[in-house]
Amino acid sequence: MRGDVAAMSGRVESDAAVSSRLGMASSPSISRADGGAVTALRQHWPEYLIEGAGLGLFMVSACLFTTLLEHPASPVWQAVRDPFLRRIPMGLAMGLTAVGLIYSPWGQRSGAHLNPSVTLTFWRLGKVGSWDAAFYIAAQFAGAIVGVAAAVVALGPRLAHPAVNYAATVPGARGAGVAFLGEFLISFLLMTVVLTVSNRPTLNRFTGLCAGALLATYIVLEAPMSGMSMNPARTVGSAVYAEVWTALWVYFAAPLLGMLAAAQLYLAIWGVHRVLCAKLHHENPQRCIFRCGYREAARS
Repeated sequence: MRGDVAAMSGRVESDAAVSSRLGMASSPSISRADGGAVTALRQHWPEYLIEGAGLGLFMVSACLFTTLLEHPASPVWQAVRDPFLRRIPMGLAMGLTAVGLIYSPWGQRSGAHLNPSVTLTFWRLGKVGSWDAAFYIAAQFAGAIVGVAAAVVALGPRLAHPAVNYAATVPGARGAGVAFLGEFLISFLLMTVVLTVSNRPTLNRFTGLCAGALLATYIVLEAPMSGMSMNPARTVGSAVYAEVWTALWVYFAAPLLGMLAAAQLYLAIWGVHRVLCAKLHHENPQRCIFRCGYREAARS
């Protein structure tokens, strides 16, 4: 995939050459991590654990608020029967959860991808080492599954109620085709905003707020189409317990294709030199394990 990025300039380049051409600082840990799985795991295991734990906490929040808002025995459900009105507090809750995770010390350190599609898109852009990407994705899937397991322990049979169904994401009444289109479009817009904001040193600190606001809006407006996932690990985490695998391909293909399309458009407009890092939030003292050109851009 890094070869694809380099091919935009008409030739295939090594990772080091790409970093040099972009004027990026390639840290020793990045170079060694690309050398093998064991080295990457030894050097960057805290970031991998953070990614898993972060998505796990997100799933706990999703299960908790879905139960609170959708279970028929919930006083909130009994007081607010309109599904649209119930999606407003759900959107706010999950948007704030995402913002909290992104700006937390954990999110500041790992970059707060919390989504295999986000990680693969930054890998496509040449910002993430191959082994780092593989371990991030593995941790994200594991974290989502463990997070729902924790919610099962905390919420018991209420989480299994058909109205809650482990917060599973399934296509709406209009079917898988509409769900695919919805997931593609919201993923495209999210990654467009993330790349536009995060790659500008003067705006980078607002990336988490923008992502959280979009997430909240999507839950309110798009959820009836697809359940609003944008995240294959998030969908699998719920599906493992709900045993509902309806149109699983939608939640693997649409978010990734939407984000990759956004990345390709960003490259076409701004060029690869305007992709600085894979962190969503860079205004912090935490180490960066990516091929980072952010600090150099901030000084220029």
